[in-house]
Amino acid sequence: MNRRVAILLVAVFLLAFQVTAEESTSLRRGIDLYGAGKWRDAIITLRQVSAEANRDEASEALYWIALAELGSGEYEASLKDLDELLKTAPAHPRAIEAPYQRGRVLYHLGRFDDAIVVLKTYTDTVTDEARRSAATYWIGESLYSLGRFDDARSIFALIIDKYPGSPKFESSSYRIALIDQKARESELLKLLKWSHEESLKTVEEYQRRERSYEQAIVAYQKRIAEMLKDTRLADLEKENKSLTEKNISLESSLKETKISLDGQIRLLEESQQKIEQLNSELATVRTEIPTPTISVVPISNTDRIARLLTIKAEALSIKESIIERIAAQTDAREIVK
Repeated sequence: MNRRVAILLVAVFLLAFQVTAEESTSLRRGIDLYGAGKWRDAIITLRQVSAEANRDEASEALYWIALAELGSGEYEASLKDLDELLKTAPAHPRAIEAPYQRGRVLYHLGRFDDAIVVLKTYTDTVTDEARRSAATYWIGESLYSLGRFDDARSIFALIIDKYPGSPKFESSSYRIALIDQKARESELLKLLKWSHEESLKTVEEYQRRERSYEQAIVAYQKRIAEMLKDTRLADLEKENKSLTEKNISLESSLKETKISLDGQIRLLEESQQKIEQLNSELATVRTEIPTPTISVVPISNTDRIARLLTIKAEALSIKESIIERIAAQTDAREIVK
């Protein structure tokens, strides 16, 4: 009987060992699939292990499932599995690494402030440089994503100075170079912005002055036009007044000249009549004188004829003088016109 019990115990132990070996083989295969980047296959294999294996292997499988989900971009599922691991197996060796992975998942979810808090707590817990430098790096990445470039640069500089052998050394150096470049770009953008604003101010000021000058020019032109209008009107009025006075004077002069000419014409007509009368008297006197055999003219008749001729000559002289005066006044009138 004891022998049977012993044989049965041995059989149970061998069966348990075989099952454990098979489960360990499945776990290793799942981890290998994760390492090969075949995250979906790894998740399927490891899910099967976590459902059938003991607590320790199930917790181990759950940890690698969370990493596979992180690698495939299933961040919410990864965060859920990590929280489950910390809740169900807080004493498991992988529970120590879970906060670090949670910080990475929170970073990828864009929850940068939460990631910083989790990772800072993790760095205060662990002691080895590799873990601390890795967590510190993701704190720097979170600060960088928040736009806190000065704080992020300080974190990356801390990694370079304190952990020169860290796997994150090169990445930290690159981030510092990138931050410095961004700082230079930021300064350049500020300078360009300032220059652009100053240019806009200059253009606006120029346009404002140009509008002021145009308005001033229009006002001056209007004022000059009004002044010229007023001056021209005054000149025209003055010229009109002068012409009116000159016209009045000319009309008065012409009137006087006409009166004078009319009187002279009357004198001329009277002289003409007198000349005609004298010619008639001369003709009468000559017919009354008999033709003598000896050409002797009586003294009395000779004096009379001489007197008549003298009067005629004076009348002709007066006539010529009047005609000359009339001609001169007529020319003067033509010149005035």
